[in-house]
Order: sequence, then structure tokens, then C-alpha cells
Amino acid sequence: MLPDLNPRHDPPRLLLAVAHPDDETFGCGSVLAHASSLGWETTVLCATRGEAGEPAPGFDLAGRPLAEHRERELWAAAALLGVTRLALLDFLDSGMDGDPVPGTLCAADPLAVTDAVRTVAEDVDPDVVLTLDAADGHRDHARMRDAAVAVATERGVPAYLQALPRSLMDRWVAHMVTARPEMAHLQYAELGTPDEEVTVVLDSSEHLAVREQAIALHASQTSPYEGLPPDLRRDFLARDHLVRA
Repeated sequence: MLPDLNPRHDPPRLLLAVAHPDDETFGCGSVLAHASSLGWETTVLCATRGEAGEPAPGFDLAGRPLAEHRERELWAAAALLGVTRLALLDFLDSGMDGDPVPGTLCAADPLAVTDAVRTVAEDVDPDVVLTLDAADGHRDHARMRDAAVAVATERGVPAYLQALPRSLMDRWVAHMVTARPEMAHLQYAELGTPDEEVTVVLDSSEHLAVREQAIALHASQTSPYEGLPPDLRRDFLARDHLVRA
């Protein structure tokens, strides 16, 4: 699956470190499904329960906190994607902007975040670490990216960033400016990773159906792929773009 990977374990072990419930599916669902289909052991480490998210229009919280719904959705989607183990940290979601309040991921000492990732990595002993590249502008994604890459470097294992190529993000923004102009992401210039920095492109089209099912399980959240033209949606979901950190 990864051309330069020399795993020390059989089966290989992958650790995915993300900030919020749904990052594992919206961002890395096809990689997880692909690894699982090859018999890999996959661990998802999620830092928060997504408290600062916005419920999808029409979603009924049924009197329960949003975080409770999002955690349930995370467990269900991870199981569908064949995840071997799920680890949840106790940081709070920082939200997109404003001063991060105490207890949130971005208010925490970066060394404390790295230490929390390190503790899980010591138990998992991964052959490769995966995280989001944070090219969507979300500060929590950047915090987890930095911690995950630091821990992978310490352990001497490769780290890969799930990338959003700029060419795709330009097409996404062009559509969203008309379809959903209220989206906070649209305020950020040059979303995405320059295409020339992408080092691995995985054809994950055979896992498209299961990823679509996992996306649907995150019913409390509006998918970033919601309402996209079919060709653009498929270009996002049927290929994975990775950058070697």
C-alpha cells in the first residue's frame, strides 16, 4: 500500500491521529478501509469529541450533548472501516476561530499534546503514522499533525499526511462559494496542499461504497462532500493523496 514501508510487524500496524470524530472518515476513511482489507492492524487516536461542531440541519439531538452523538458515530464508523482499536483523548474541540478556551486542544501546551500521542504510540508500536495535513485551515488538525509527526520522528517510523490537493480544493471552493457561501472554510486563501508535494496517490475506488456508508454514519455532521457534483465527489473519495512528512 505504501511503496517505501518496511514494517517490523506482521501484519503491519498503522496509527491514525486525528482531532475530531469524522476526521477518520471524511479525511482518511479509504486508507483505513484499504489497510483493513490487506489485514493491517489499524488504530485511530482521536483527540476530542467534537463539542464545537455544528449539528447538521434537521439533526435531532434528542436532548443529548452533541459530543455524545459524535462519539457514537465515531465508534460506528471506525467499526465499519475495519479499525482494530479506537483511543479517545480528553481534549475539547477548539472550534475554528476565537481564543481557545482552557481544556481545548489548541489551549493545551503542544508538548502535552505530543506526550498524549506518544503514550498511545508506545502501546501501539506502529509501523507508520498517518494524520491530516491540515491544509483545510483547521487549527486542531494542525495541532494533531505536528504532534503525530513529532512522535513518528522520535520512533523512527514514516509519517504520512492525508492531503487535500490544491487543484481539488480550488474546484471545491468554486462550487461552495455558490452552494454554501456561509462556510467558514471559504475565508482561507489557497486551501489545500500544492499538487506537486503529493508523493503517493492510492486508488481507493474499490472502497468507495464502504466509505460512503461510513460518511452517512456521521449523521450529526454535514459532510464536506455534501451536494458536490458527482465527478468532483468521486475525485475526492476514490483516490487518496498522501504526503511523506
